[in-house]
Amino acid sequence: MLSQFFNKLSQNYIEILNDDEYYDVTIEVGKDPDVKIFRAHVIILCYRSPYFRRTLTLNKKNNDDDLVHIKLPNISPEIFKILLTYVYGGVISLNEQEISEILYILAAADQLHLQELVDYLQKYLINNKIKWMEQHFGLAYRTSFQSNSLLELQQFCIDCLTKSPQIFKSLDFTLLSEKSLISLIKRDDLQMKETEIWEHVLKWGLTQNPTFVSDPDIWTDYDFKAMETTLQHCLPLIRFFSLSSEEFLQKVHPYKKLLKPQFYDELFKSYLNPNVEPSKDILLPRYRNIDGIIDSNIINLNIVSLISRWIDKIDIKSKYAYTRELYLPYKFKLLLRGNRDGFTPKKFHELCDNIPHTVTFIKVKETEEILGGYNPLVWKSHKNGELGKTKDSFIFSFKSKNNFKDPILSHVKNTDCAVAYHNGHGPTFDTDLFLCARVSDGLKEYNFNRCKYWCKQRCYEKKIRDTEDQFLIEDYEVFQIIERDA
Repeated sequence: MLSQFFNKLSQNYIEILNDDEYYDVTIEVGKDPDVKIFRAHVIILCYRSPYFRRTLTLNKKNNDDDLVHIKLPNISPEIFKILLTYVYGGVISLNEQEISEILYILAAADQLHLQELVDYLQKYLINNKIKWMEQHFGLAYRTSFQSNSLLELQQFCIDCLTKSPQIFKSLDFTLLSEKSLISLIKRDDLQMKETEIWEHVLKWGLTQNPTFVSDPDIWTDYDFKAMETTLQHCLPLIRFFSLSSEEFLQKVHPYKKLLKPQFYDELFKSYLNPNVEPSKDILLPRYRNIDGIIDSNIINLNIVSLISRWIDKIDIKSKYAYTRELYLPYKFKLLLRGNRDGFTPKKFHELCDNIPHTVTFIKVKETEEILGGYNPLVWKSHKNGELGKTKDSFIFSFKSKNNFKDPILSHVKNTDCAVAYHNGHGPTFDTDLFLCARVSDGLKEYNFNRCKYWCKQRCYEKKIRDTEDQFLIEDYEVFQIIERDA
């Protein structure tokens, strides 16, 4: 039987700290006027801290004296006393510590490579002190990026920033290190407008060059070159192509000398001619996860943005509208999902009839292809069939959920047959996107997902598929479009 008596052992080791006879190392901690010298023992420090092991080994090679002396000017005596108690006794009490002091303890423990304590303190702060860290976010963020070891705290801080623009805006960017700033602005899911990110980066750059005035109109070529050097790792992370023409003119053009001439020329031409093909390596708009926009298993916000542009006739002629900042003026209210509600015409008409402004998305089985259409009218159940007339409907296709760069958009050309109503149909845009269910496999009820459908161009401008071959449906969704301010 193994008996353990760690409490007494811990107490005895802590008592060794007060020993005035057998110590063989002194540690000078702090800066004037707050400096204190601690007595310690090489054997304990070496086995408890990789930092001390390396430092003492180097010191031993360069010093023949029996007594070793170490200096730690970046740690305060108060913090070091807490850490030394942990090193000797394996105990630490956080109840009496201010939370800001715990962050300082964490930073010092990381410096001394006390990984067990580093891991514990990160979890303690994340699990117990969330509100405090949100209120004092700047300190928590700067602490987390002092080294590469505080990964849990770094991730917590980045998640807070990407999910909460309020915290982001309250953060004093001028105090961030280049490393921490870069880690932030390279995120695809950073929840801020690109112009705001750009303005924060410029303010950070000005802080690094305190002699510069803020007005770029009076900067010299030397000033621009110095600022370009300062921001050399940040500039490639700004999504310049996602800005509107007004934002580009007001916010970027005055700083054109910061950008590479070829890049600026390409950017400038993209605003003069929206059909100029951009370079393949340009950064796409940030994926802003705005709650409540859509709940879909078929599409993402990039596709939602394009559909919204097409509805509002914004950049509808541009093949590269996907490079601009996400356009999200609508909420997409889910009316029907095939895999949830069923694939029968009866269920479609029950959930979707008499509701205006709907968009349908269809996922083609085995191809990842997405087909769909916008109906500004309502859907109806009609026994003998009827056609709906509108000039504003359109149909579309995407290669897949994540391949939205080459969509096909097809507007109605024969407005008299824009949509088709029938009690045996689903959302049907004449034969151009035809969903008509039939009885199959001995079923008593029509099912869309057991029938084959087709896209035969007739009433719309373009084919949305390269082939008129029939296809099967994996899933489909119907949404009502609602203005977000409504």
